Amino acid sequence: MFDSSDYPKALDEELFQSWLEQGREMKISYNYLLIIWNMMEEIYQPAYIEEREEWNEYERYPNNTGQDALVAVFDLYSESRVVLS
Repeated sequence: MFDSSDYPKALDEELFQSWLEQGREMKISYNYLLIIWNMMEEIYQPAYIEEREEWNEYERYPNNTGQDALVAVFDLYSESRVVLS
């Protein structure tokens, strides 16, 4: 995933699938998986949220000057990518 010049490196598909499964298995009823790029460690990390409004706490890649940048959002149950507005 994210295997293009727009992103720093590709995300392993198996790792992504494991993040979806982990999110669905959590006791808190999360609805979304956020894919976060950690600029310091240069790795992708998962974040789970319940409501769409919560992803506003993250700035989008590549415009972030902080450590973490939002790359994409996925619905945990349909596995579809959510369009960021």
